[in-house]
Amino acid sequence: MNSIARLYGLVLGGGKSTRMGYDKSGIVYHDVPQAIFLNRILATYCEKSFISIREDQQAKYEAYDLILDTDEFRGPFNGILSAHQYHPEVAWLVLACDLPLINEQAITELIEARNPDCYGTAYASRSNPLPEPLIAIWEPKALAAAIAYLKQGNSTCPRKFLINNEAKLVFPSNENYLINANAKEDYLKAIQLLKES
Repeated sequence: MNSIARLYGLVLGGGKSTRMGYDKSGIVYHDVPQAIFLNRILATYCEKSFISIREDQQAKYEAYDLILDTDEFRGPFNGILSAHQYHPEVAWLVLACDLPLINEQAITELIEARNPDCYGTAYASRSNPLPEPLIAIWEPKALAAAIAYLKQGNSTCPRKFLINNEAKLVFPSNENYLINANAKEDYLKAIQLLKES
């Protein structure tokens, strides 16, 4: 029987944030920039936790454990697979930096549902039961396979990869965990929901 891979945390903060118009990793929903807030949550549950960033963001996060995007891959896979190259033996609990309603309970539910025999364990909405690859645990074998998948030129979409491979879907107790804030109107909606919670 294979041993279960150790779990590291990864906050994806290296995106260009073109729809928002400014760096989403630095938006403050909970008294600190969101990338730092999520990193602190992951550090509680994972053996180690990192923030994935572009090289030009280093000064903002120099007090934290960082993984620099290698720019070898396209889209969100860039940050995830950059992390995999640093630590190929571990599973990664991946969070996008634009998830303002993620909290400790959300992470607990995902970890408790983890199936290390699958390629990944991912949150999904009951109304649209497709894996959310940026609120997911990626097992080492999945990331090794993803590199080959990208080289074949099939797609650069992490969701499509999980759809076409064995992923365990987890339906959260609170669907608001899945809300992402990509644009100004999303930000305002998230702020309102946080006030109401």
